[in-house]
Amino acid sequence: MDKRLEAGWIQRIAWSVLAVGSLGLLVWVPFLYVAIRRGRGSDWGAFAAFLLYELVTLPWATTQQSDSGDPILGVVALVSIGMAVGMLLFAVFDKRQPKYGTVGRGPVPGGMQGPVQGLAQGQAHGQGGPVQGNPYLR
Repeated sequence: MDKRLEAGWIQRIAWSVLAVGSLGLLVWVPFLYVAIRRGRGSDWGAFAAFLLYELVTLPWATTQQSDSGDPILGVVALVSIGMAVGMLLFAVFDKRQPKYGTVGRGPVPGGMQGPVQGLAQGQAHGQGGPVQGNPYLR
């Protein structure tokens, strides 16, 4: 059975704030959490991708000696952090399941067997009076 990892908006936003607030240094932490909790291959792949991003950009940023900075590194960092925030808010966590079953499942109350009550007892639309039930199901 597939493991589910549901999260509300508060938890999603908190993980996103961690990624942005650390300026991308801890962007891999939420993905490690998801990979450990759910254990899917795609989750481990996302964790590995962001860890690789961190292992490449951190030395890249510290070895640059120019005063103006590296615009390519800045674009890579912004795109990566934006991608992580988008994934954390909309793609990584599963949507919550309703507590109660959906309407229309289970036994039908009142002995209604078909879409129109009158047809279940062998009556046609014009015979035996008006047909009761939902008019949109006729």
